[in-house]
Amino acid sequence: MTVLTFQIDYHTTWGQQVCLSGSLPELGQFDESKSLVLSNDGDSWYAEIEVEDTENIQYYYLIRQGAGVIRREWGSKRKLYISPDKKQYIINDLWKDIPFHSYLYSSVFTKSIFRHDKANMPTEYYSSSILLNVICPFVNKEQKLCIAGDCEELGNWDTVKAKQLVCVGDGEWQILLDADKLPLQTFYKFLIIDKISGDVIKWEDGDNRLLDASKAKELETVYAEMALQFHHNSFTYKGVGTSIPLFSIKTEDSFGIGDFTDLKKMIDWAAVTGQQLIQLLPVNDTTTTKTWRDSYPYSVISIYALHPIYLGCKEQKLKDKKKYSSYLDKAEKLNTLPEIDYEKVLQLKYEYSRDLYLQNGEEVLASKEYKEFFEKNSSWLFPYSCYCYLRDKNRKANFREWGDFSKYDEVKLKRMIEESPEVRGEINYFYFVQYLLHKQFSEVSSYAHHKGITLKGDIPIGIDRDSVDAWSSPHLFNMDTQTGAPPDDFSYFGQNWGFPTYNWKAMEEDHYKWWKSRFTKMADYFDAYRIDHILGFFRIWEIPLDAVQGLLGHFNPALPYWSEEISRAGIPFDEERMVNPFIHEDYLKDIFGDYTEEVKGKYLDVISWQRYRLKPFCNTQRKIALHFDNKKSKKDVTICEGLLSLCAEVLFVRDPNEYNRFHPRITAQYTHSYRYLDDHVKAAFNKMYDDFFFNRHNYFWRDQAMKKLPPLISSTKMMVCGEDLGMVPDCVPSAMYELSILSLEIERMPKSSNYKFTDLDNLPYLSVCTTSTHDMSPIRLWWTENRNITQQYYNEVLKYEGEAPEECSPQLCKQIIERHLRSAAMWVILPWQDWLSIDNKLRNKDIESERINVPANSEHYWNYRMHIPMEQLLSETELNNKIKKMCGSVSV
Repeated sequence: MTVLTFQIDYHTTWGQQVCLSGSLPELGQFDESKSLVLSNDGDSWYAEIEVEDTENIQYYYLIRQGAGVIRREWGSKRKLYISPDKKQYIINDLWKDIPFHSYLYSSVFTKSIFRHDKANMPTEYYSSSILLNVICPFVNKEQKLCIAGDCEELGNWDTVKAKQLVCVGDGEWQILLDADKLPLQTFYKFLIIDKISGDVIKWEDGDNRLLDASKAKELETVYAEMALQFHHNSFTYKGVGTSIPLFSIKTEDSFGIGDFTDLKKMIDWAAVTGQQLIQLLPVNDTTTTKTWRDSYPYSVISIYALHPIYLGCKEQKLKDKKKYSSYLDKAEKLNTLPEIDYEKVLQLKYEYSRDLYLQNGEEVLASKEYKEFFEKNSSWLFPYSCYCYLRDKNRKANFREWGDFSKYDEVKLKRMIEESPEVRGEINYFYFVQYLLHKQFSEVSSYAHHKGITLKGDIPIGIDRDSVDAWSSPHLFNMDTQTGAPPDDFSYFGQNWGFPTYNWKAMEEDHYKWWKSRFTKMADYFDAYRIDHILGFFRIWEIPLDAVQGLLGHFNPALPYWSEEISRAGIPFDEERMVNPFIHEDYLKDIFGDYTEEVKGKYLDVISWQRYRLKPFCNTQRKIALHFDNKKSKKDVTICEGLLSLCAEVLFVRDPNEYNRFHPRITAQYTHSYRYLDDHVKAAFNKMYDDFFFNRHNYFWRDQAMKKLPPLISSTKMMVCGEDLGMVPDCVPSAMYELSILSLEIERMPKSSNYKFTDLDNLPYLSVCTTSTHDMSPIRLWWTENRNITQQYYNEVLKYEGEAPEECSPQLCKQIIERHLRSAAMWVILPWQDWLSIDNKLRNKDIESERINVPANSEHYWNYRMHIPMEQLLSETELNNKIKKMCGSVSV
């Protein structure tokens, strides 16, 4: 029989109890309703239990009030080995609160930057033992945690003789001491030491600790002090990384596009230059048309499937030398192009993977590794592969036009496969490709960990309307709407992404299973991720299906106004005047010029004196866009754009679910409809507008996000960053801070309208700072776009006198980057183009070609590519050392 005595100090209020939940029957076997209630003497809580025939135990503390649990310890469960030859265990615990540095427990650090091999729990004890368990996440992989003290056993404060602790968990360390070799009382401290030099990196802060060995002097006793906190009050981590789309990477082995195997050379370069992170755009499959339109990486057809275009072909060689040589010749031609030829690359990779399947498919599908992969991923692999087969067979991704298979039916699909060997072969081909992609990407992820580099992914806010997920789980989406973003610095008309919105009510009912599995799959490859448009978890910009621009959207969920509210606010509400387009004779010529009379006769109906409405065939933006499709003359473009603007000449947008409630139209003050209001009505509208967009929803939207985000981000150990640009409600920063979600900070996009440029010295620490994103111009292109802004930046931010130079020189680019590196943000992640801008020889001569995306252009072709291969970049010692020195001056 072994006696376990637990002790913990915890201040409670009246009615609260400290309880112990653990793996033992005496501790409820993690059934919190059966957890052990501790006794107390003031704030000292204790319990004693007798156990037999047990070894490892796990446990944690919780606080119960009445019938409910109001608080639990943060972090992993405590672990302790119980040896059968020890009769007494005295376990002195400290409550584990969530630490400020909780980000150090993300897999960014535990698997890569601060990675340590984990040791097993001690299974043999001294006759009298002291076990010290320490929480210390501050030790990087080149360092070790030690203990030194004022006795011979602990080195008499000589750091050379300090005893090393072993890592037993993420940020958790232990050491077993022989109590018989210690005096009754010993003063000691923990310290972090460099493994190679032996230099002391950090003595923990505060007074010396006191170790009382008397409690362990008795034979067959183990005295354990658990969850001791390493005191490091000044710790600040600073990381540096590079953002680059995977498709943009170029190596001498590429097949005309960056792929998973090419990523290894990018990892090498990050390591050589002293960086810790590589950030990618989404890498999921986007194939719907098999044209360049599929180059848009945010329009994913599967939240799980990797894009076949990223298969590294040279790593999977064909045995037919003639055929293989032919592929290499085609690849070499594509690889010399300055931009991606998406369609030719996709076709080449498709043909190559087909030949690989014929060569290796049977062997791979019979392998143990494949079967393990399939068993783990079959829930999404099956619908994805069926989707791909039916998409190709029907020559369209619109599953609504697939006849008998327009609705997902697993039984019917399995029958289709069973009845046709040809279909089964096609389905197996898609299984085969996804397995190869998974294997390659997993190997690259492990390679990155070995190099101390972490990979950061990107989670699109939406899914393609014709995606596998919309087909197989339609109840999770609102297919009768589309998502986008309100007007911002990227787009005057707002953005219309075309994605269906999420049915959050349905998702909540199954505890966000779809989202959690999405995050879990991403954690197979990434240690950090960027939530694209995190504002969508607070509210999404929902646009009617008959709209083309984002101007006619509204926030959902929201609290729209009743017409009576609008009238009481001093706005004489009239649906014909304010909800329907206000089209007046006086301003038509400003829009249509010489085509005004033609427009009035052909596209407008008269409804009253000098007032018109759009004819039925063109009374929505979608109808107008279809009418003018493929008409590119100056007149057609002018009339089309003018008619689109007339559709948006409204002051209020009707709520689609509550017919008699209305949203103020975003940026309505720029409409002719607004200009025709009386001054006192304008003032009333402005007051209501400001209240609606900046005050009315703050608590409401915060509640929406705090229902969704906590269970989602806690489903993995990845570090979370949020793209919080645009029209950001006041509730967003506090919610992100509470959940330790890093914000995105850009110098030229201040989050306060009171400033022209963001103050880099006063950024929130929990943030990612960057010079530009994939949606923006890189440094050198931005420098040329607006002379007035450039001049102001040159004089006021960079502190130079006189006229700004026409071009942003390497010296200026270096100064701008160094300013960002010195910022207060935890991470500085810069576009690859901006890193190269500091070298006059290596920077791209074609500045315009460096832009990745133009958000205002829905037809943008995502085909940006590095202008030099990675092999050359890795050999550029001068540049690489310069970047390493810049990174080394700030990295911790």
